[in-house]
Amino acid sequence: MARSRTAPSQDDLLSRYREIRALSEALAAGLSDADATAQSMPDASPAKWHLAHVSWFFETFVLRDHAAGYEPFDPRYAFLFNSYYEAEGARHPRPARGMLTRPALDEILAYRAHVDAAVIDALPALPDEARSLVMLGLHHEQQHQELLLTDIQHLFSLNPLEPALFAAQPFTPAAVPGPLHWIEGREGLVEMGDDGKSDFAFDCEGPRHKAVLHPHALAHRLITNGEWSAFIEDGGYRNPAHWLSDGWSWVQAERIEAPLYWTRAEHGWTRFGLDGRRPVNPAEPVTHISLYEADAYASWVGARLPTEAEWESAALNIAPSSGNQLDEAACPRPHAADGSAGLGQMFGDVWEWTGSAFRPHPGFHPAEGAVGEYNGKFMSGQFVLKGGSCATPRGHVRASYRNFFYPHQRWQFTGLRLAKDL
Repeated sequence: MARSRTAPSQDDLLSRYREIRALSEALAAGLSDADATAQSMPDASPAKWHLAHVSWFFETFVLRDHAAGYEPFDPRYAFLFNSYYEAEGARHPRPARGMLTRPALDEILAYRAHVDAAVIDALPALPDEARSLVMLGLHHEQQHQELLLTDIQHLFSLNPLEPALFAAQPFTPAAVPGPLHWIEGREGLVEMGDDGKSDFAFDCEGPRHKAVLHPHALAHRLITNGEWSAFIEDGGYRNPAHWLSDGWSWVQAERIEAPLYWTRAEHGWTRFGLDGRRPVNPAEPVTHISLYEADAYASWVGARLPTEAEWESAALNIAPSSGNQLDEAACPRPHAADGSAGLGQMFGDVWEWTGSAFRPHPGFHPAEGAVGEYNGKFMSGQFVLKGGSCATPRGHVRASYRNFFYPHQRWQFTGLRLAKDL
């Protein structure tokens, strides 16, 4: 699940642990017990489950296996909060997580406090292997922080009251970006995948290997809401010419007419977010679109989606901590491009769909044991997204980071950057 690294120091690990665990609870602080219990669809999980599952991970793989004498908070939680680790035995069905009215949210928070105290107490005596598992658990929790936000957004969007989790920020006008510029990419043999320079990477990011890039260029920024509106008005969702066959079937079956959370109002499009319903800002990057939609738009303008290798090669010299990412418990929202002609918005704002399938890099082997089930078992039918989003905790992503979703899914902050052949 994680690439091998030098174990982090005790002080650094303790600081990260406290900071990341505190952010999870801050993100959920505005939720009632009912908010945190409901499940809007099988792909999503209740906020309460997210908070408990990440704690189960530390309790199971760190405390149970490496802290002598540790007693579980409640032995029944192993069944309730295991996600998909077959090696850990039976578990509660994912589609039924929203039926868990008990334990209550305050009990889950008590569970988290119990695990936190035990991990902090155990840290000084943990072997390097266990410290690496703590680091793994923290990156795992950051993934669930983003999922917690996007799952709540989906849940609240189904409520006719359209509640807001966060107060809306004052509207700050932004200039609509000018025409796209094209940035020529590297050509020939390049290296991609985990280079071992960051303090952590998931197993699916490696091994480092060579890839061949043909002459190509990437758009210097993301596609905007305004540009997407033009696609809609031109009949983009009604014309099968630009759609993959599966995508066109999906559009018709689901009656898709616009990105998720968009509604046509009297004076134009509005969108629903964690700050409630607001007018669609034409300058901001379009988000909450599927791979099918991204691919159709690219076809409509005579372009294509980047490959994973093209995107990663372009991002190698850009700081992963740059861009619009999550720093605190506040409403995530994509920001307009800054107007520069260089390659921008590579990290943060929206996850960028690529045209590359989520399959193993050459030489990949999953880790042994339960933690080895984390990525390898999902390398079927999904596509790679790169770069992180406005809901991704800062410091979590890298150029080699591989997010992955099925082509119809769009409740995440997903958008697109165009590519073309030269």
